[in-house]
Amino acid sequence: MQDTVLSAQHLTVGYNKKVALWNLDFAIAKGQLVGIIGPNGAGKSTLLKTLVGIIRPISGRVLLFGKSLNKVRSKVAYVPQRSCVDWDFPITVFDLLLMGRYRQMGRMKWASKADKLAALAELERLEMTPFAHCQIGQLSGGQQQRLFIGRALLQNADLYLLDEPFSGIDLSTEKMLMKLFQEMRGQGKTVIIVHHGLHAVEAYFNHLLLLNTSLIASGPVAQVMSAKNLDKAYGTKGAFLEELSKISSKKTYGIS
Repeated sequence: MQDTVLSAQHLTVGYNKKVALWNLDFAIAKGQLVGIIGPNGAGKSTLLKTLVGIIRPISGRVLLFGKSLNKVRSKVAYVPQRSCVDWDFPITVFDLLLMGRYRQMGRMKWASKADKLAALAELERLEMTPFAHCQIGQLSGGQQQRLFIGRALLQNADLYLLDEPFSGIDLSTEKMLMKLFQEMRGQGKTVIIVHHGLHAVEAYFNHLLLLNTSLIASGPVAQVMSAKNLDKAYGTKGAFLEELSKISSKKTYGIS
């Protein structure tokens, strides 16, 4: 695939001798707005964590910009689920946002005037300037989500991976974030989003990965969202996963 940003080759991941992802093969081109969809327990968040090196696969490999993650880490930004964050941590909105500039800071890791101006500009774009000096736990769910996405944007990455950014937020915030993601795509960024449910996928994304442990389909939205594919993904797992369970008991699993 021309200008491939991300590829997975024979990627298999497991937990405690149970298969979470099985033999995935796919590639994502530059400038795509990608939705990862599938039922609960399909492996969507596991895939994202594997792509950014949080989980080590059993077999297969992930290439980012044709290289291993360690060689291109500065090009990749990851936003975890909001529930994974300690919102009681004593840090202000502005200071947390400023952490997105850490890689651009000098050897002493002191924020320059340019770093602070960039953070202030991002606060304004996210309509959060009045909350700059608030402790992060004082924010609403939607404001918290905007904050962590803003921190990722300040990294000035080329590939963004977001785990359920629309979870627990109001519709107006969802629309704001979606407009932002579409603008990022227009700038040549690649945005990959774990999306819970099937609502609005045709309007939000131009490319989909449909998962249920294995990769059901990958490609343009209209192609992936066929009745046959959806039935495979959201129907019963049946004999296929029974067979995977037998195979998995014979493998050794490792998670870093």
